[in-house]
Amino acid sequence: MENTKQLLVTASPHVRSNNTVRKDMLDVIIALVPAGIASVYFFGYRALILIAASIITCVLSEFIFEKVTKRKNTIKDLSAVVTGILLAYNVPFTLPVWQIVIGGMFAIIVAKMFFGGIGQNIVNPALAARAFLMASWSETMTSFIPPQRVATLATVSDVSMLSGATPLSDPASYSLMDLFLGNIPGSLGEVSSLAILIGACYLLVKKVIHIRIPLTYIITSSVLLAIFGGDFQNLPKDILSGGLLLGAFFMATDYTTSPMTIKGQYVFAIGAGLLTAVIRVFGGYPEGVSYSILLMNLLVPIIEAYTRPKTFGKNKANKGEGNE
Repeated sequence: MENTKQLLVTASPHVRSNNTVRKDMLDVIIALVPAGIASVYFFGYRALILIAASIITCVLSEFIFEKVTKRKNTIKDLSAVVTGILLAYNVPFTLPVWQIVIGGMFAIIVAKMFFGGIGQNIVNPALAARAFLMASWSETMTSFIPPQRVATLATVSDVSMLSGATPLSDPASYSLMDLFLGNIPGSLGEVSSLAILIGACYLLVKKVIHIRIPLTYIITSSVLLAIFGGDFQNLPKDILSGGLLLGAFFMATDYTTSPMTIKGQYVFAIGAGLLTAVIRVFGGYPEGVSYSILLMNLLVPIIEAYTRPKTFGKNKANKGEGNE
């Protein structure tokens, strides 16, 4: 009996992978670096301060919450860092630091840890915090200054005098080259389409994300925007404006809050694209990416319930009972 080999039985999944949460999060951080560099280039040191404040707040919030609740420390998986970066990329560079600190605390404690931590949150924490900040301080969250006027901004109180129209509110004011490079007013990580696409290519090459959700989302939203708005000539500007590219590649593809099934991913992306177009054209707010992804996050359990592959051997007559 001593020489008898033991059979090790483990819980699923049984297919092993070299990927870890930390490795994937590190790749996402690397992919987000170009957008961060572009934000600092166009908006100066204030962009760097907001990014740093957001990251530090998110990491400390997760660490302190887990200490207080006596949970396992998870800050080494770098997911809090990613949340901090994405949150900073979704705000204007003029946002007061104390507001993004509150936003970071909301993202980690309320949108993530209250639901059990990484892998159990039902919505994207960074987008949830952005929506919270929009509801709480809409004026500072929608005060956008063109990069050309950044040098003339002495204090945050001067924002109202220097604010300019965004590409979404006035598409004719900006060229495709300005939209592509990032020489436009907007949120930190949204302005440079070139920087976002560089990061997206990195994620695709490293196979951290798949192209199906971003591509479907972008095509759906841009085509519907052209149909609803009755202007197909503005289609390239619709793609490059606002947070469409950042949302498509970095937030709609979040493993936890997007469907696992392939059919479900298409449904998710089409739904997000439809909602984005509806909000942008018919809503009172020119941007719809954040809210569309958040709403589709909530529908993920329903989407997966209807797109999940049928169990092998399932008997329709017995309504799910196994065959005898």
